[in-house]
Amino acid sequence: MRLIAGPTASGKSAVALELARRIGGVVVNADALQLYADLRILTARPSAEEEAQAPHRLYGVADAADGWSVGRWLEAAQAVLAEAGADGRPAVVVGGTGLYFRALTQGLADVPAIPAAAREEAEARFAREGEAAFRAALAERDPAAAERIFPGDRQRLVRAFEVALATGKPLSAWQAETAPTLAAEDWSAVVLEPPRETLYARCDRRLEAMLDEGALAEVEALMARGLDPALPAMKATGLRELAGFLRGEWSREEAIEAAQRETRRYAKRQLTWLRNQTPTWPRLSST
Repeated sequence: MRLIAGPTASGKSAVALELARRIGGVVVNADALQLYADLRILTARPSAEEEAQAPHRLYGVADAADGWSVGRWLEAAQAVLAEAGADGRPAVVVGGTGLYFRALTQGLADVPAIPAAAREEAEARFAREGEAAFRAALAERDPAAAERIFPGDRQRLVRAFEVALATGKPLSAWQAETAPTLAAEDWSAVVLEPPRETLYARCDRRLEAMLDEGALAEVEALMARGLDPALPAMKATGLRELAGFLRGEWSREEAIEAAQRETRRYAKRQLTWLRNQTPTWPRLSST
């Protein structure tokens, strides 16, 4: 099994498709937002033409109103990988969601069900105190999680806090006790890591290409559904900025610049995570 990780706009999908075609493999999605059927353009999901060149699994399988967790993705991925194995097809797992790769290679913590009261208390505290104070409170209970979780990732900050609150045990400790889903001898991995300037230029060009392909119509359709902004699909990079343009809050040029800036920032966060969490995986600087 091949694992191909990397930041957005690094060329992962093209590399995965070429490899799958060469070895007769199945491309398996490991990107949290490419799961959603509503986000084909804004997440640069493989096109119908590309999907026709090799089997693709776990792309566009979820509705935007249905928030998938890492555990749900892992369960679905295990079924897909088992099916590929039964068919004698090697799997090529590709994406930019680091936690998905960690779930495969290190396992997923068997945390008990968290009572709704603990979750509500964590959510209320975050809303009341803001991220900085909430992160400081989390650091008292789970310093490893407080340090590891990216700025702005409210969902994972709240999750770490509610687990520590409800179980009396840090989420980091639960995670340290897990067994990997894949045996070490069953997979090899690579991280695509283009030079920073090259990557950022790709991010900018891809946002412009998305607009040409109809990204604004895609965003408008999501806005019309009135979905909870806390849902994962509603946090897609660039969605907030393009929605602001559609609401008349920004000019088109301002929205594009802001969306490009957020895309570059997202790519930088992904690079940082991969460097910290997958330091032994080989790097490929060009595709």
